Amino acid sequence: MAIPIVFASLSEPKSYQSFLKMAKADLSEATAKILPILAAVHLEGDTALRKFTNQFDGIALESITLDPQSIKTKIPNNVAEAFLVAKANIETFHKAQMRQDWSIKVDGNTLGIKYTPVPSLAVYAPGGTALYPSSVLMGTIPAIIAGVKDIQLVTPPQKEGLPEILIWLAQILGIKRIVTVGGAQGIAAAAYGTESVPKSEFIVGPGNVYVAAAKSYLSGQGLIGIDSPAGPSEVCIIADETANPMWIACDMLSQAEHGEDSSAILLTTSKMLAEAVSKELEIAFQIRPKRLAMKQKAIYENSGILVFSKMEECIAFSNLLAPEHLEIQTKDPYFEFASIEHAGSVFLGRYSPVAMGDYISGTNHILPTAGGSRIYSSLGVDTFLKRVTYQEVTKESLNKLYPYVKLMSELEGLDEEHGTSVKVRYEENI
Repeated sequence: MAIPIVFASLSEPKSYQSFLKMAKADLSEATAKILPILAAVHLEGDTALRKFTNQFDGIALESITLDPQSIKTKIPNNVAEAFLVAKANIETFHKAQMRQDWSIKVDGNTLGIKYTPVPSLAVYAPGGTALYPSSVLMGTIPAIIAGVKDIQLVTPPQKEGLPEILIWLAQILGIKRIVTVGGAQGIAAAAYGTESVPKSEFIVGPGNVYVAAAKSYLSGQGLIGIDSPAGPSEVCIIADETANPMWIACDMLSQAEHGEDSSAILLTTSKMLAEAVSKELEIAFQIRPKRLAMKQKAIYENSGILVFSKMEECIAFSNLLAPEHLEIQTKDPYFEFASIEHAGSVFLGRYSPVAMGDYISGTNHILPTAGGSRIYSSLGVDTFLKRVTYQEVTKESLNKLYPYVKLMSELEGLDEEHGTSVKVRYEENI
């Protein structure tokens, strides 16, 4: 068996249409399963959280929330150093995103924008084999910079106790509490609030399909803000004949390592590169067998190599795909990057694998998936800032503009009150 290699053309949609659907996530089945859980948490609060934690995790909770500052932790020095370097890089990049209030004069009036943070945030951290402590940094640091005051960490309990790295991260980040409830019930606890868990206005972080379904559903109900609707992890790689096929194979497998539903797509104009990458994938399966079945399913069933006749078509297809991660490994990656319109995060050049952004470079790895980058952005400081517009109208401007307000309010049938609210001020001044 080998990864599919397709000779594609944008003028023949049948040659590539199936690849556009690979990374899409259907949450309908998961949503049906989590709705009773959400309803129970809403109605029963802590009682439901204890029941579901015992049912799904096999753990009888002594306490639903923990104060991370009250727990002693001892992290190996080399691990602490790695996370502290990542923390510093993430902070530097995200501090540069901070918005400034501003105002402008328009027709004699002062109009402006004041930025205010969302009041509270829950950062979800998966447990078990899907433990991603780096996501705690990614979800929390932009919020702190934005000025979010109340941040809680939501994570499933573990029979051997919470991972020490999560507690330590909560300590160094100043997270107020850890909610030891996972899955859809953990998301519901943060969205609705319970006797023990304060309500959060915003929820971010990766999770399984049930976590994704809960976030999407509750967001659709207007109960919470979320980073973006989540689907399986994905990478798209645009490469020419100068790229290293073994490196590309490694980058594709780094996404396949996330799960069997992950997607890795290579776009190239070189048949020789396509065949070489296919061979390198087979070699990798032989020499790196960890999670082999999962990686093979992701590569063989959800991934592919598309060979186009022109680099312009590779770029056009990538914009159609709107991938979560986009790598550009070409002779002049900035040239191709100039035409990229839709991508969660872009990695330019030979020495920029996705894993650098996942962990240490400083950009955020919480990204829109499943074509979401056509309308959503990567998580950042902006995610947690609201724009409050304001205006101060002068007496002179009101007098000048009232005739237009009169006409417009009459046209809309709102002149009796809308129009009058301006008219009474106008008449006072004439």
